[in-house]
Amino acid sequence: MKRTAIALTALIGFGTFVSAETVAPDNVVMDEYGAIEASLTGVAGDPASGEQVMSDRGLGNCVACHQVSALSAAFQGNVGPSLDGAADRWDEAQLRGIVANAKMTFPDSVMPSFYKTSGFIRPGDAFTGKAAEGALEPLLTAQQIEDVVAYLATLKE
Repeated sequence: MKRTAIALTALIGFGTFVSAETVAPDNVVMDEYGAIEASLTGVAGDPASGEQVMSDRGLGNCVACHQVSALSAAFQGNVGPSLDGAADRWDEAQLRGIVANAKMTFPDSVMPSFYKTSGFIRPGDAFTGKAAEGALEPLLTAQQIEDVVAYLATLKE
């Protein structure tokens, strides 16, 4: 009986782990420095997908402001710091927090909050000059955040 209870508990716990829910932007837990310890999806990020998000002008477009020597993307920026060696400067939780909402770590940052849907002063409706209507979607999905973090974790000096 005791073995059955232990096996059942383990099976239930495993099922919970496998079907982890995505953390909604308003439910993200950050520490006092903006780091996010827990994965937003419960699924490991894919560095190859993260590389695409970072260099795709329709997604993260990180290279518009940052230089990443390992990427072959053209016209890399210099507004933000170079991301070469990012994994040596920040751990995974810090990287996740910076990508999700850099203003929590660097209050004066001009970097957009990629995983935020509330607390804006007046979000616009594309290029119409009008205020947005309805619920806002984050700029990147939770999995795209995890993918970018996985790619950044590969950038060592």
